[in-house]
Amino acid sequence: MTEANGSNGQKRPVASRHLAVAATCTVIVAGMVGLSFAAVPLYRIYCQVTGYAGTTQRADKASDVVLDRTLTVHFDANVAAGLPWRFEPEQRTLEVKIGENTLAFYRATNNSDQPVTGTAVFNVTPEAIGIHFNKIECFCFTEQRLEPGQSADMPVSFYVDPAFVEDDDTKDLTELTLSYTFYAVDAPKKKLGQAPAGETGGG
Repeated sequence: MTEANGSNGQKRPVASRHLAVAATCTVIVAGMVGLSFAAVPLYRIYCQVTGYAGTTQRADKASDVVLDRTLTVHFDANVAAGLPWRFEPEQRTLEVKIGENTLAFYRATNNSDQPVTGTAVFNVTPEAIGIHFNKIECFCFTEQRLEPGQSADMPVSFYVDPAFVEDDDTKDLTELTLSYTFYAVDAPKKKLGQAPAGETGGG
């Protein structure tokens, strides 16, 4: 009886240790999964706050200070694979004063025969300007849906913060490029009997 009790007494701590290890592993795995889901939004917040990678800022109101110094703003437009749109700036360049509230337009056309929704990602170059480039309103804030063959003007209202001239990384710059790339949110569905793009029906 004594030996049996001793044997059971040894088994209990081992079982407890196994349970503790299993619980710890479960917590670690759950934490890693949670961090993986949080990584993207946290990265976006970091970029938004710091202007990292040319991420622009979002302003609640227009600038009330305009400096007597101009910048040349270039506008760039791109369409990712899978989005059957034509997308281009309506003006290639603008001369704007630092702090001046400016309105620019892009134009998108759905070249497909089905409704398509797209979303735009954006940045400015040189990247150091991102922290000073403020958007008040922009088509990139929401998804955009175009009906078959529809064209739409897409405005962006922005200004360059006057702090630009006090920043050692930007004060000597004279031009910047605002760039957008549209991606498909829901690509057109293949019609019954239609071959995928790049393929033809076989005999």
